Amino acid sequence: MSSPSQFRSDFPEFADANTYSDGSISFWMNFATVLIDATRWAELADMGIELATAHHLVIASRDEKAGSTGASPGQVSGPITSKSVDRVSVSNDTSAVSLSDGGFWNMTSYGIRFLQLARMLGSGPIQL
Repeated sequence: MSSPSQFRSDFPEFADANTYSDGSISFWMNFATVLIDATRWAELADMGIELATAHHLVIASRDEKAGSTGASPGQVSGPITSKSVDRVSVSNDTSAVSLSDGGFWNMTSYGIRFLQLARMLGSGPIQL
């Protein structure tokens, strides 16, 4: 299994130990280990663990930020599909990058990558 230092090396966007503590990384890595069948994932097991960990860290960070501003942590919201300021409006087509029936995993790009791998690995034997 990967370590917090290896995780930070593979995903340098999580380098800030104040935001993403070693304890939090270890917690979510241990959790992700339960989700990953290492015999099925083989060489990709560590990648799956790290992607699931990154996904949960992003969601936990959102919840922590919400709680620190007085909002309710843990509230569920989907991706922003449009935003307006004065007369300027921006919309994103989130369906172009989300996976059908991805639910919870569509909440971050890490979750989408995790689910895509999980679906490929769960689709049966590898064909050469």
